[in-house]
Amino acid sequence: MSVGVEKIRRKMADYLNGQGVPAVTAFPAALRREETAPVAVVSLRGCRTGSSGFQNYLGDRYLEETGRWEERYGHRAELTFGLDLYAPERGDGEALQRAFDALAGALLTGGPEGMELKELSCGETVRDGDSRRLKRPVAAVFTLYLTAAVDAGGVFTDFELRGVAKA
Repeated sequence: MSVGVEKIRRKMADYLNGQGVPAVTAFPAALRREETAPVAVVSLRGCRTGSSGFQNYLGDRYLEETGRWEERYGHRAELTFGLDLYAPERGDGEALQRAFDALAGALLTGGPEGMELKELSCGETVRDGDSRRLKRPVAAVFTLYLTAAVDAGGVFTDFELRGVAKA
């Protein structure tokens, strides 16, 4: 059964690309092309979940397309994304600073739908000898809900990402 986290790295990369911040997911199955500009590499570094209500029950909803009610269950989750920035080794790191500024702007002004930014941090720019690139480690912590539906027969359907309530 899916628990909804396998698509979250792609959702973050797609959001960043849509905001003009070049991003790819970490650990691709295929070789990727050599980047000539800074790029954010999206990984999932941590996942903590907790109860969101009594027995994780979130309520029920009526589905007009099926004419049936379904119960909703879920977990409040805190996800830590690695959003490390890499750039070609030549240069003094100014391009990485501009890339971090753009990344921070994209996350601090809204972030991906359904995810609430809790914390954003970065380290110093260093030369990464293994990749022969400049690297600036970046981490972002988001709060969100992972929800699942139960049909009338009591069977769980696939989990999905849901947002947090904004105050």
